[in-house]
Amino acid sequence: MNSPSIATLELQVNGTRHRVAVAPEEPLLWVLREDLGHTGVKFGCGVAACGACTVHLDGQAVRSCALPVAAAVGHQILTIEGLAAAQGGSGKALLHPLQRAWIAHQVPQCGYCQSGMLMAAAALLAHTPKPNDEQIDGAITNICRCGTYPRVRKAIHAVAAGAFA
Repeated sequence: MNSPSIATLELQVNGTRHRVAVAPEEPLLWVLREDLGHTGVKFGCGVAACGACTVHLDGQAVRSCALPVAAAVGHQILTIEGLAAAQGGSGKALLHPLQRAWIAHQVPQCGYCQSGMLMAAAALLAHTPKPNDEQIDGAITNICRCGTYPRVRKAIHAVAAGAFA
């Protein structure tokens, strides 16, 4: 049996450049979690169906469990850890408006799907600032076993209306 070839790849994650020595076909999910410590990116299904592993690649929501790490080279990767912006000069993290809305609308139950769900919602709002329910349903295809979809919609609508600006 041949072992996979290892390459040194450069990734731009949450605004920071990283060099990793990995097999180019390894899923981006595992490189983010195991090599770079971004454990907010979750493994759910491994076939890009559930969305727990959703990250942004150049602003687009992608399922990192099915994306070879080599395909992410040269692109901007944003994980849930990078969604919150640094607060001006204080060094404290300021939650993203969606994260604040998630809390206010009590979206999380078990919480496992939430990082991927938030990343999908952030990509939606970046491209469609005032989505309707149909657009939300089309963009948020993440699976939530707890069934918090009505709360997800309310939180997204609240952010779109500027309630958490």
